[in-house]
Amino acid sequence: MSDEMRIAALERLVDAFNRQDVEAALALFTDDAVFLNSRGPDPWGRRFEGKEEIRSGIESRFAAIPVGAYQEVTHVVFGDRGHSEWTLRGMTAEGEAIDVRGCDLWTFDGDRIAGKNSFWKIVER
Repeated sequence: MSDEMRIAALERLVDAFNRQDVEAALALFTDDAVFLNSRGPDPWGRRFEGKEEIRSGIESRFAAIPVGAYQEVTHVVFGDRGHSEWTLRGMTAEGEAIDVRGCDLWTFDGDRIAGKNSFWKIVER
């Protein structure tokens, strides 16, 4: 699997998140993938393991931020590892503007995502 093909998968994931398409996003993950959310009860955030838990995590994210888009996105892939940097701008379910700069660390298995570890820097207003 080429780095370019993995970058294309990450671009499809950004598109799926911007459209809030849970199924399109899930299709890019392996069945046993691990998704470490930036918020949660542990120092690593909240851990979602396997597609059903990841589905729940993605649905929760879309409910919490129903309006938003990832912008200024860059992806770097080197073998089975990669990272992305992005800005998320939108509105929370409570009507609060959100402006977040963040990054994700990726692990790949073939052409699918086996691990996602997310980090956010939130602009306070």
